[in-house]
Amino acid sequence: MNTFIKKFEEITINDIPSVGGKNASLGEMYNQLSSQGVKVPNGFATTAKAFWLFVEENGLEKPLKDTLKRLDRKTYSNLNEIGSEARKLICTGNFSEEFIEAIQDAYPTLGNGKDIEVAVRSSATAEDLPEASFAGQHDTFLNVKGNKALQNAIKECFASLYTNRAIKYREDKGFVHHEIALSVGVQKMVRSDKGCSGVGFTIEPESGFNDIIHLSGVWGLGENIVQGTINPDEFYVFKPTLIHGKNAIVQKKLGDKEKTMIYAESDGHSATVNIDTKESKQNQFVLSDTEVMTLAKWALVIEQHYKKPMDIEWAKDGITNELFITQARPETVHYIKDKNIHIEYTLKERSEILAVGNAIGSKITKGTAKILESPKDSYKLHEGDIIVTDVTSPDWDPLLKKAGAIITNRGGRTSHAAIVARELGVPAIVGTNSATRGIKDGQTITVSCAEGKTGYVYDGALEFMQEKINFGRIIMPRTEVKMILSDPEKAFHFSFYPNNGIGLLRMEFIITHTIKIHPMALIKFEEIKSSEIKNEIEALTNGYPNKENYFVDKLAQGIATMAAAFYPKEVIVRMSDFKTNEYANLIGGTQFEPKEENPMLGFRGAARYYSDVYKEGFRLECEAIKKVRNDKGLTNVKVMIPFCRTIEEGKKVIQIMRENGLKQGENGLEIYVMSEIPSNVMMAEEFAEIFDGFSIGSNDLTQLTLGIDRDSEIMSSIFDENDPATKKMIALAIEKANYSKKKIGLCGQAPSDFEEYAAFLVGAGIDSISFNPDALLKGIENINKAESRKKVIAN
Repeated sequence: MNTFIKKFEEITINDIPSVGGKNASLGEMYNQLSSQGVKVPNGFATTAKAFWLFVEENGLEKPLKDTLKRLDRKTYSNLNEIGSEARKLICTGNFSEEFIEAIQDAYPTLGNGKDIEVAVRSSATAEDLPEASFAGQHDTFLNVKGNKALQNAIKECFASLYTNRAIKYREDKGFVHHEIALSVGVQKMVRSDKGCSGVGFTIEPESGFNDIIHLSGVWGLGENIVQGTINPDEFYVFKPTLIHGKNAIVQKKLGDKEKTMIYAESDGHSATVNIDTKESKQNQFVLSDTEVMTLAKWALVIEQHYKKPMDIEWAKDGITNELFITQARPETVHYIKDKNIHIEYTLKERSEILAVGNAIGSKITKGTAKILESPKDSYKLHEGDIIVTDVTSPDWDPLLKKAGAIITNRGGRTSHAAIVARELGVPAIVGTNSATRGIKDGQTITVSCAEGKTGYVYDGALEFMQEKINFGRIIMPRTEVKMILSDPEKAFHFSFYPNNGIGLLRMEFIITHTIKIHPMALIKFEEIKSSEIKNEIEALTNGYPNKENYFVDKLAQGIATMAAAFYPKEVIVRMSDFKTNEYANLIGGTQFEPKEENPMLGFRGAARYYSDVYKEGFRLECEAIKKVRNDKGLTNVKVMIPFCRTIEEGKKVIQIMRENGLKQGENGLEIYVMSEIPSNVMMAEEFAEIFDGFSIGSNDLTQLTLGIDRDSEIMSSIFDENDPATKKMIALAIEKANYSKKKIGLCGQAPSDFEEYAAFLVGAGIDSISFNPDALLKGIENINKAESRKKVIAN
């Protein structure tokens, strides 16, 4: 029996002591998951015994120990020198004839007797345990061909046990250097240089949300994505609807993918070169929806097999067009976190924005910016300084451990800088494109990752608030507590808050910030008079031959992200409620909007949906809802109609929705109406006959009850939701809804601001109250007090 080599077919996860976590995982998947469709390229691994025998036969144990004894463990000032000496010791050693023979016997079996290209990967024997990931610490060599080149690559992998970053990592984790061995995985090469590659997490990497599979990818070899040299494509897939066979992709983001890493011509060596990506490929997703779904299903199978969140690597062979899983290891950042403990960071002020990029984590910090070109600049960095650089690689790890935050020009959410930042628990902003130009060396800056998926670098030391909350201790009241949300980027983060779903999802935010274009300007693009506006629309809709699909796709993705974050709790989406002046501010909007003296009381809400002026725009809104509910399977989405003045208007809207494929009751579809006009209250029983529920819009109801324009600064002192007339109107709306056996909720600030207002609503019999996130916990407290008081009175 060969003790130096183990074929993948002989390896299981129990072989970590022999072949390391990476190779044990590959063997486990190759043997256990192939029957479920998961494709893993075949290979073999050198064993820990082969490594220890190499060390023994070359007399390396004492020289390695002596070398590492000289390591300065306070400042690590001689880390480069010690690492270099240790690697040279390994490289001067020779393999035994027996080990060489074992390699030469195993290698041809991967290519049916021929020498083929292989990937040669390092796998430490303590690697990929939940408490020790070692990810990126050791070397990998790609496109290696021929016995001599393979043996050289294996020796280089042995030497990479003593890279500077690996030495520092073991020091930080408390591992004894001479107790760790190095196994080498030799795997049939996937020609992703002619295809694409990437990484994936079976957990949302920023928030730790469990039900999302996050995939990212680039053209060519995966080194670009790991090193963070380019911004990749990103795909978010929702597990519960994936399991039910739906198109579970809730969000897609097109990366710039400016470079493609391919193999350079060489003699058996893994040389690579980065070439410019053609513009047509930059504007194309690296994976089709079908391929995304395939990889997501495999990721789910892998997670279910290991019974824990996983971090995977995938590759697509550009010659055969086959997809493969090339690595899988436990996810080590969120797996061990207590999801009930939440630290909320809030900026108290803002200043000039110096850079914008992908936010990693949700913290805020401030400090001195240090612009570094390479790890050789480490002498410039003091503890807590903020690193600003073009891009990082594993060689930066010893520096990153000293940093208060990390900012890079290049890289996505799965880049090296992002992964290390998560492990260290420091905020990072990656993929800014311009940080090293917009930020000065030595400048005092504030790094904010607390504003959703977009991170901001502000000038100066800004004040911020930090609050620790234990959600596990919060007692939910009988009255349902829901959230008012509009930004999909914050959905996963807010899903951990105590809640009963979303009572008001404003789609206007998605239209303004993501779509940016007036829907009618997309429908009637050829009729747009301004060439400048046409060019602006062409740029935004690049990749969408049918411009209507751009609106539907982007709106559906935004809503689906929110619906997935709170699934299976209900998410009530209010159809668009822009006023004409607000619609006119969208790109191309002025040509399609009338001018009104008082837009607040004009052409808004339900009246638009059946009007010839906007009916086609409303059709696109319906298409987006239909896509979310029917295609993506997120049937927890309900729809709400705003500013519906009359019963007849309500019937028209429901009919228009039916014509657009949204039939009330079909697939569980419920249609609510905003109760925000006195007519909604006075005719509540009649509205209840055609709608499934009500949501009180206290701002508009106050406006129309008191006859005060809520936008008027002059009249603002009398605008009061606490006014007796408004409260009587609200109480009547609740009474009539209860009588009609229809649910009724309220969205507004007053129940969190005023304890007595919450008591008024609870006393009136409200079913639910929706709050903005910053008011949610105070709102829960007020409702609990109100319910306790009501219970005491009842007794």
